[in-house]
Amino acid sequence: MLDRQNEPFGPDTEDDVTTLACKVDYLSRPDTYIPAPKIVTARETHMSWVFLAGDGVYKLKKPVRFPYLDFSTLERRAAACWAEVSLNSRLAPDVYLGAVPLTVAPNGYAIGGGGRVVDWLVVMRRLDESQTLEALLAAHTVSQAQVLHLADNLRGFYSHAPRVTMDPESYLLSLQKAAAVDRHVLLNPAFDLNQGTIERISGIWRRFLRQRHNILAERVQRRFILDAHGDLRPEHIWLSAPYPIIDCLEFNPRLRTLDALDELAFLHLECERLGGRWVGEVLRRRLAIFLDDDPASGLFLFYRIGRAMLRARLSIAHLFDPHPRTPEKWPRQARSYLAIALAGRLSACWPVTPDTGADRPASRYGAVGGSSLQTMVPPK
Repeated sequence: MLDRQNEPFGPDTEDDVTTLACKVDYLSRPDTYIPAPKIVTARETHMSWVFLAGDGVYKLKKPVRFPYLDFSTLERRAAACWAEVSLNSRLAPDVYLGAVPLTVAPNGYAIGGGGRVVDWLVVMRRLDESQTLEALLAAHTVSQAQVLHLADNLRGFYSHAPRVTMDPESYLLSLQKAAAVDRHVLLNPAFDLNQGTIERISGIWRRFLRQRHNILAERVQRRFILDAHGDLRPEHIWLSAPYPIIDCLEFNPRLRTLDALDELAFLHLECERLGGRWVGEVLRRRLAIFLDDDPASGLFLFYRIGRAMLRARLSIAHLFDPHPRTPEKWPRQARSYLAIALAGRLSACWPVTPDTGADRPASRYGAVGGSSLQTMVPPK
């Protein structure tokens, strides 16, 4: 069995598992809903069950505990449901309709019934999934106009998002700690990932942090750290009116506290993984001046490498589960993130001579390109 250090604590009791199964069974039946749809599609995620029923979507949070969240009690799940509705109103105000209780009486469960409240459901308007950025990338039908609209949407969001005041040293320490966790998990020999690749990427990332930490400190001082979306992936972004962005990371404000440029680097990474790097490039250029994205600094690609390591770690960590779904998927996905990180061109934006570490800045807001990461590999 794998080291379970990063495994979710899971339901607290066997009763939790049984009760959850009963709730899932009830919410999977068409006659549960008024009006009754022809079919209910149930989807399981790591933290929730999602039920697509006619024009509505109902989300039930699992009674689980992770190191970074706790849904183990009714009160905590209720609070998380209302937080999800509130926070997602920022980018999807017409999609999140509210939260309703799941009740139980002698005759069984009911949505919003008069019995005892046993859980809570987030209620959403159902959207056309063929219009997500992920689906449109797969169909090769994304237009530049749609991408520019998305960029302007993000600019409006970041303009109004609450700024987070913090000590620059605390920010740097949080980055270091997160990267250390990523490295530790990825180097677990049970996962059979290329340790040389992981160490090389990690060394490049740490070297940048060591030599250019002043850039990060300045971002904090200039208040680029804000309460962001937290999970800005193409599957959460719709490119048709009213252009909602859903599934904000609601359960832990610390994980949502980001440099907006970091979040954009994450979306850029995900677009490239799905074969749409050009989308990320258009977004980056459109927002460059607004986010003070100077290619000479190398900061954007520093953030992107960090995100690739995080996503690789989250992918492979599914194998900590006793019975992971699609176990063959996660090593392949982790390796794809590591490959993107290694193929990045951090040195093209901030060339460094191995012996002196001397900067040779590129032109501000210029194009990204040039040599590989090799010049930033720490000398042996």
